[in-house]
Amino acid sequence: MKPVLTRAQSLTRFLPRTGARRHWSFKWPGVVVALLVFGVVAVGPFFYVLSISFKNSLGLFNYPPHWFPTSLFTGNYHRLLSQYPFWRWIGNTLLVATSVTLIKVVIDSMAGYAFAKLEFAGRRIAFGVILLTLMVPQAMLLIPLFFIVRDLGIYDTYWALILPPLANPIGVFMLRSIIRGLPKDVDNAARVDNCNEFQIYRHVVLPLIKPGLVVVATITFVAQFSSFVWPLVGTQSANLQVITVGLSTLTPQGGTSSVPYGLIAAGSVLSTVVITGVFLILQRGFRGASLVGALKG
Repeated sequence: MKPVLTRAQSLTRFLPRTGARRHWSFKWPGVVVALLVFGVVAVGPFFYVLSISFKNSLGLFNYPPHWFPTSLFTGNYHRLLSQYPFWRWIGNTLLVATSVTLIKVVIDSMAGYAFAKLEFAGRRIAFGVILLTLMVPQAMLLIPLFFIVRDLGIYDTYWALILPPLANPIGVFMLRSIIRGLPKDVDNAARVDNCNEFQIYRHVVLPLIKPGLVVVATITFVAQFSSFVWPLVGTQSANLQVITVGLSTLTPQGGTSSVPYGLIAAGSVLSTVVITGVFLILQRGFRGASLVGALKG
């Protein structure tokens, strides 16, 4: 007969062995070193740009290069904020990015709910066509999009910067997958209580997919904040320039001998501070929404 194990003895079978613990203990220093190396590679370029922004033009071409400036030179920031409409560029960028993000979160969540929960003719075909648009390179759409915007009479306006990015279907794909993962009993119980589809979407589905909404909002906002090609093509007025187009105007057209690297670095640092702050705010909202969703679950 096999010996009868007590409850404590049976539980100890699932505990890791001493050799396994030693094995993992030797692995942790290697993991820490690898993370430190990747961290230096990721953060190093930003600190170098930060160092350049505090150097004058003569100090940029010292050899060997100095990672840390010998003296803090704030002339680049003073020149950027006093001689160029930097805050106008930031305001235009925040206006466009915020507008696109808010509209896309609403449209994509509605479309995701329709493709995930509603039954209608041609649903799979329509969703397949939406997925096919993800495979089209954005460069192929520039010329047709330019003619569409021009024919609609919105070229060189804020609408030219806001409306075209709304056609990006990545948010629809992500939210449809999230909504499909919700239990069917949730919306069925709402239908028993005589809720229509919009009430189910508004009061049942949206509170459960808040983490997904924050993810879509973060991706959309960061993409619009760093967008360069379409804002350059869709506008030509100086008062409509976003931060990426504005910083490109700091480079002279006559060559690279007189490029104000310190000025460009100062603009890059300030714009990075803005987008980092927005990202941290959205990340905090993502954590809160995830906690609420977990508690509700």
